[in-house]
Amino acid sequence: MIMLDTLARHNRAGGAGMSQYFDMGDETLWNPSNGASRMFQRQAAIFEAELALPSGIGPMENDECQINPDTFETFVNTLLTRYRRTSHAVWLALSESFIATTLVLAERAGVEVNWAQHGATPEAPFEDVQVSTATGMSTPAEHEVWAAGLREKARELGRRMPR
Repeated sequence: MIMLDTLARHNRAGGAGMSQYFDMGDETLWNPSNGASRMFQRQAAIFEAELALPSGIGPMENDECQINPDTFETFVNTLLTRYRRTSHAVWLALSESFIATTLVLAERAGVEVNWAQHGATPEAPFEDVQVSTATGMSTPAEHEVWAAGLREKARELGRRMPR
């Protein structure tokens, strides 16, 4: 698991590099700037804690980290399940960009995302449901709407995520 204090110590040391590499084996999936990399790693640590699950994104060492494909696949699908089970506007807004970035990495890594399973109405109880005195309880978006929105955001980001 990536720990926030570990990231802070690593980044204070400062690297000479201008970018970092997220690799799977010998293949580079993403080569972001140091700042974007730090933010993504910190968000991954937050979602690891929220899901009580490792992401499969290894520690950044010498400006490189390895992604474990099996662990990452489990993380991505669990993250989408969690996303599907909420209708809280703030939770969704805070998580959508991280999820879209993760989906770009998942596609590049060949991770299987089970969109049909995630599109079904969740069987488990909803989490972080937003209730308003004006509008009542909100419900999650229909499958086509939420999946299309995430896929489009991932496509847009993918064009801006260098390898």
